[in-house]
Amino acid sequence: MGDHLTPEAKAQLITRNLQEVLGEDKMMDILKEKHLRIYWGTATTGKPHVAYFVPMSKIADFLKAGCEVTILFADLHAYLDNMKAPWDLLELRTRYYEQVIQAMLQSIGVPLERLRFIRGTEFQLSKEYTLDVYKLSSVVTQHDAKKAGAEVVKQVEHPLLSGLLYPGLQALDEEYLKVDAQFGGVDQRKIFTFAEKYLPALGYAKRIHLMNPMVPGLTGGKMSSSEEESKIDLLDSPSDVKKKLKKAFCEPGNAENNGVLSFVRHVLFPLKSEFVILRDEKFGGNKTYTDFETLEKDFIEQLVHPGDLKASVEKALNKLLDPIREKFNNPEMKKLCSDAYPDSSKQKTVAKGTAKNSGSEEIHPSLLDLRVGKVLSVSHHPDADTLYVESVDVGEENPRCVVSGLVKYVPADQLLGRSVVVLCNLKPQKMRGIESQGMLLCASKEGQQRQVEPLDPPADSAPGERIYVEGYENGEPEGELKPKKKVFENLQVDFKISDGFFAQWKGKNIVTKLGPVTCKTLQGGSIS
Repeated sequence: MGDHLTPEAKAQLITRNLQEVLGEDKMMDILKEKHLRIYWGTATTGKPHVAYFVPMSKIADFLKAGCEVTILFADLHAYLDNMKAPWDLLELRTRYYEQVIQAMLQSIGVPLERLRFIRGTEFQLSKEYTLDVYKLSSVVTQHDAKKAGAEVVKQVEHPLLSGLLYPGLQALDEEYLKVDAQFGGVDQRKIFTFAEKYLPALGYAKRIHLMNPMVPGLTGGKMSSSEEESKIDLLDSPSDVKKKLKKAFCEPGNAENNGVLSFVRHVLFPLKSEFVILRDEKFGGNKTYTDFETLEKDFIEQLVHPGDLKASVEKALNKLLDPIREKFNNPEMKKLCSDAYPDSSKQKTVAKGTAKNSGSEEIHPSLLDLRVGKVLSVSHHPDADTLYVESVDVGEENPRCVVSGLVKYVPADQLLGRSVVVLCNLKPQKMRGIESQGMLLCASKEGQQRQVEPLDPPADSAPGERIYVEGYENGEPEGELKPKKKVFENLQVDFKISDGFFAQWKGKNIVTKLGPVTCKTLQGGSIS
């Protein structure tokens, strides 16, 4: 496959819908001589969801272009990244990934025999690889290792050494898998440039890097395993798919951060080269589109209704999911799924009981899970003029969806990219149909016109860094605040902005390890 194509035609297939390519000239030189060897890796952590069809459709493109493709199940990486996959579950989760990724590829018509599948632990524990890890650690600075993993490795207040090793291992994989190029999301860019800098230091060639854009989830932010409303699980029933798509952010005429439209662009069009909008005859009947640009233009001009777009995506998506559901609808696969991702509700029940009987009922600020967040995207709530829907990185595997009533007070462009203070352990709640998984803390001051301003963490704070009240840094936050106990409400009355513009609780500064949390202008304001 691909032998009849010119190098230029192969390059067009390889790069279509990508956001960025590093080393395009080198890629063209290789394509004139031989097939390009590419690998895509996935850490075996949370359950894959429908956004995984985006890299799968690119893998189909690579095969059409005659590329030799390796899929790496990065089991060791999954453990190194703050133990997102506990060691005792690593083997089970890797087996689950192998089964579900292969089922996805089969559902879009990719011949598995033309792919090479490999686990990281099959070569990353060898004597040669281990020696190269030591060699790499002798030339890589701590700063570069931390910077490389900033967008991928979970960022926490006290990072583990394992997270610093992660980028180096991903760089070495390029050499040990004997590939010309690595493919991944644009969130991997810092690791890719890290590899380009440090592999030559070990005498290895610099590789080509192919990057997909980050596809918005159904709520408008990144599609996330931890953000239930933002993603559709591969094993969701047709009724669940319908329910989640019905709630999806799809504002009439708005193509920005539109997860439904993005799914059509990055998955459905590349697979079929056409897409049919299903609609009633009285509205013009079905319409077939042969290119995404025309569909997007018609959507922006409101010639395509969001309800028709969702119904059409629902039908096409269920067609992709049916063979995956069928594969997992047997006792063996069901057991693998439940063993790899055990229900933790029983453990939580035990933990709740212990907490209830062992500790004081005193309410103190360490019960609050306050973290530094970075606002990755901001959009207007489709059903509420006063609300923003934000995607906020709080140092977890995926961003959280946060709904805030800031439209009247803070322009969207002043929120985008801003570091903020996020209360992360409030019980998630629906705000006009969209679930909010946190709260941005702001200072406010009443007057003729109410003023509201988000709190500012110290400069250079990383998403996920813990925020605490001085003197309460050793306490453990609650897993989820119980609404009936009104923990935040009781503490909130003593949150103030000092005369020196510091955020405080009962006169004690609210801080991170880098310094105090502040407010630019609202001296004496309250915090909520």
